[in-house]
Amino acid sequence: MEGFDLLNKAFDSRVRLGLMSILIVNQWVSYKEIKNLLDLTDGNLASHIQALEKNNFIEIKKQFIGKKPLTTYRVTKIGENAFKQHISGLEKLINK
Repeated sequence: MEGFDLLNKAFDSRVRLGLMSILIVNQWVSYKEIKNLLDLTDGNLASHIQALEKNNFIEIKKQFIGKKPLTTYRVTKIGENAFKQHISGLEKLINK
């Protein structure tokens, strides 16, 4: 069936789909913002971030603002292409 071949297992999870959707339309997004937007626990979010980072779909930047740590994320070019292809596959399946 046309469309299935474009789907990426990395985005099967509702959380990863949501995370990528946030990052695809924003430059850098903080851990706290993502956690609040998706209403996740630290452990749950961390495991999904790790899975996306392992595939080189997201980039992580750790810095200090004053004495407070700030971790932000953005989608990589590889991640953007993979996600757009996945969405395209979903659209093909829906529009059949």
